[in-house]
Amino acid sequence: MADIRILLTDKTIAQLPAPDDGWYLARDTELKGFFVVVGKRKRTFAIQGDLRKAGKRTSSIRVSIGDTREISTRTARATAKEYLSQISRGRHPKTAQQNGQGCASASNEGTVAISAEVTLRQAWQRYLAAHLLRKGRSEKTINSYRDHVERIFAEWLDAPLHELATDPARVAKKHDDVTKKNGPYIANGSMRTLRAIYKHARKTNKKLPSDNPADAVDWNEEKRRDTGMGAGDLRGWFSQLAALENPVRREFHLLMLLSGSRPTALQGIKPSHVDFRRRTLHVPKPKGGSKRAFDIPLSREMVRSLVRVIRFGREMYPSQATEWVFPAESASGHLAETKEDRDELSKWGNDLRQTFRTIATTAGVSEIDAKLLMNHSIPGVNAGYITRHKLLEDHLRRQQQAISSAVFAALGSSLVENQSLRGWFGPGAARQATLGYQIGLADHETKGAPLRRAA
Repeated sequence: MADIRILLTDKTIAQLPAPDDGWYLARDTELKGFFVVVGKRKRTFAIQGDLRKAGKRTSSIRVSIGDTREISTRTARATAKEYLSQISRGRHPKTAQQNGQGCASASNEGTVAISAEVTLRQAWQRYLAAHLLRKGRSEKTINSYRDHVERIFAEWLDAPLHELATDPARVAKKHDDVTKKNGPYIANGSMRTLRAIYKHARKTNKKLPSDNPADAVDWNEEKRRDTGMGAGDLRGWFSQLAALENPVRREFHLLMLLSGSRPTALQGIKPSHVDFRRRTLHVPKPKGGSKRAFDIPLSREMVRSLVRVIRFGREMYPSQATEWVFPAESASGHLAETKEDRDELSKWGNDLRQTFRTIATTAGVSEIDAKLLMNHSIPGVNAGYITRHKLLEDHLRRQQQAISSAVFAALGSSLVENQSLRGWFGPGAARQATLGYQIGLADHETKGAPLRRAA
């Protein structure tokens, strides 16, 4: 098959046809030298560029970035830009990584010079490739680190780490300045990023001082945000939610409340992640990466919400709905921006996660069970003896149902008095959702895919 040129995105890559034999290249129209190698079973991000010396081309090199199933196109594109930048400066990216620096210069004998003059830019590139990408950190995490390095520390990018480590007052002043300009949380977060990059760089460069430059910082006090709702707040919130014009967004916020999940965990849900037979929702890449993948047990109300949103999605976004449970007209094809105007919906995002934890307490759910439902780490030696998946389909589902029941019990008579809520959750709506679930379950059993058709 002949090579092609397209704008590489997660969606266009997924739609690329597999070759009958061999492989072909799908080159990006936006970034020269960035492409995907498309084989029969595997698709790999890669870059190609010319190494030059004294302005003359010495060789052309190709470097793989990673499997398209493991990293997003956005992350791969950022890595490609960094690799191509190194090549343009006459440095081979892989040689630089193997020797603990974002870039390295070879001597005539072919040995690599290890110097204490490694810069923040070089250390960041190494940390990105050798730590964040290799360990499968989420795109959101990587972008947060990148923002700290490339925005907050922009004027330090070409400063040697040795220089920062031997001038702690400079680092402390930077923290003070960022606190005033960007706020205490950004200031602390950026310094934690600097601390991690320096610590990682010193593993392969013992010439760097042992004192971490971030140790000079007087950390700002960080208070846990207390924005969750109690049972008495839910009536007003549900009235606001029912008034939202987009039903896909409406069901997204509802499922967030009922599951206590992070927004990013729900945004990327695919139909294949919903198992109506087991009544579970699989989250393949939660915070902490794929190694912390888990299943969420579904209450009856959560099942009905999923049935509704799949139906709404197919009506509103038929193309995107084939791939995503929460489809949208976005570059990714799924719901990308989950924030709402506070005047229209007062609580969303992490507010709903805190509300879930609050309602769980009022419903009599234990702290350990609430942590298991939210996929939190459980401290203590005894936690290692808890086998989560053994509790999933009986005990944890009962706890999930108790929380959902407590949420709807708090609405009381408003389910009858409020016309919008009655149309959404009333007897007729419940019967329709149940019918959709039964049709989807039957289809799941015969075709092997969850809810291919809903009433």
